[in-house]
Amino acid sequence: MYRSNVLVCGGTGCTSSSSGEIIKALEKEIKARGLENEVEVVKTGCFGLCALGPIMIVYPEGSFYSMVKVEDIPEIVEEHLLKGRIVKRLLYQETVDGDNIKSLNETPFYAKQRRTALRNCGVINPEKIDEYIAMDGYKALAKALTEMTPEQVIEEIKASGLRGRGGGGFPTGVKWSFAAAQPKGQKYVCCNADEGDPGAFMDRSILEGDPHTVLEAMAIAGYAIGSNQGYIYVRAEYPIAVERLQIAIDQAHEYGLLGENIFGTDFSFDVQLRLGAGAFVCGEETALMTSIEGNRGEPRPRPPFPAVKGLFGKPTILNNVETYANICQIILNGAEWFSSMGTEKSKGTKVFALGGKINHTGLVEVPMGTTLREIVEEIGGGVPGGKKFKAAQTGGPSGGCIPAEHLDIPIDYDNLISIGSMMGSGGLIVMDETTCMVDIAKFFLEFTVDESCGKCTPCRIGTKRLLEMLEKITEGNATMEDIDKMEELCYYIKENALCGLGQTAPNPVLSTLHFFRDEYIAHVKDKKCPAGVCKSLLQYSIDPDKCRGCTACARVCPNGAISGKVKEPHAIDTAKCIKCGACMEKCKFGAISKG
Repeated sequence: MYRSNVLVCGGTGCTSSSSGEIIKALEKEIKARGLENEVEVVKTGCFGLCALGPIMIVYPEGSFYSMVKVEDIPEIVEEHLLKGRIVKRLLYQETVDGDNIKSLNETPFYAKQRRTALRNCGVINPEKIDEYIAMDGYKALAKALTEMTPEQVIEEIKASGLRGRGGGGFPTGVKWSFAAAQPKGQKYVCCNADEGDPGAFMDRSILEGDPHTVLEAMAIAGYAIGSNQGYIYVRAEYPIAVERLQIAIDQAHEYGLLGENIFGTDFSFDVQLRLGAGAFVCGEETALMTSIEGNRGEPRPRPPFPAVKGLFGKPTILNNVETYANICQIILNGAEWFSSMGTEKSKGTKVFALGGKINHTGLVEVPMGTTLREIVEEIGGGVPGGKKFKAAQTGGPSGGCIPAEHLDIPIDYDNLISIGSMMGSGGLIVMDETTCMVDIAKFFLEFTVDESCGKCTPCRIGTKRLLEMLEKITEGNATMEDIDKMEELCYYIKENALCGLGQTAPNPVLSTLHFFRDEYIAHVKDKKCPAGVCKSLLQYSIDPDKCRGCTACARVCPNGAISGKVKEPHAIDTAKCIKCGACMEKCKFGAISKG
């Protein structure tokens, strides 16, 4: 028994900030001081507060150290682990409103969270199956196989109200029932771990921090529908997740929790990994299955739906990582427990990857129905630099922008759809007043144009035409008629594209047109970008009353567009100016402006 446990984040975010080196240094210092039998170092998954990584928590005190560096390790070992004195300068937060914090759950970032899908992330070593089992791991599978019929499993998932966490929010239990109703024979259970949305890292973090929960849930799904084979389609760009998944699969085999006659029953189930090559379209269910089959990842017409004819032409269910991460808890705790969280039509919790113009970038899990304001201002710590909140993008390239007027909207599936957005997989990108909403729409269109598989004309050609129209607007060459044509094209693409990628591609354009049409009009009529982002519409100028003639701006101008004598006001030759903004960044007196 160790007297102290030191948990260090081993997720992608903290690993990129040298948490691996921190772990090595920690183990070396502990050994050097003869503490190896008293202090255990545990490499965990993501704690959630990614903005302050690398993160370390020392138990039993619960001391939360943030932004730890390798050079901090000797002090932590000497002072805290050896002498029992907390290193206060490295603490994430010691007090709230003057009161001492006794646990992480009392901090603003964690106080309103309800970690269900993320319950083991940052708690266990994901590479040790024994630690997962100690947290009731594989207990749900045992219960399903020995105490429940397949029909009872499906009814429990239905009663919980769990909806798919990957995009459309289709009821999970209903999907399973469709596949279960098909004639006996080969069926498949698939997991969508492709997660291609810009700014999304929810599924990656679950796979890195708690891979066994996905394997256990897939086995339960296999039992429910009568399948003996599962596939996890995971991005090759997630090397840590891929490695830990394979370790978990091997360990589950070793313990008899995957393979033949699990828990001594006649149920057998196995899982294999399939690596994606980075195609966003393969997040669409039929394209994903086509890719697993070894073909080019292109969508197939529906119907027939995968529950009837899916992978290799057999009945198949597909859920994403976060959906599976809720299954075991529902089986263990019951449908009523799960449905007690959330709203009437959106039960449970939702994980969001919180990013953009926000103080606390990271991973958060909140009950459905939590308002956007609570997420942004309380959990996320608000917008940095004293800037005003302008909008939040949910649902990635398939979603829409939520303006400040809807900050108090309870976030659930139906509320987001009602204002032209969608839940999506859970990316939540915050934007402030310096963001150009036309430019944001263009950014997401560039992404979807690049990621379109090209199979259907509305998506292949339509999104390209949309992008050209947006480029025309940001360059100051559009007319008001172009805005009307663009809106008409958006609806045509939505109604005629083959798959979800094409059908939702116009959403960022439509939502920004709806809530920020005045910005589009300013670009077209006034030839100005209100946020000062679109380069073609910018013009830099120097205020002669503020200019001190220090020549700093002239020295950094790459095109020699600034002239003037020392200690005299300078001027910018707009014909030479390439609008790089270097002069404005360099000026210490606020004499340079853009407009």
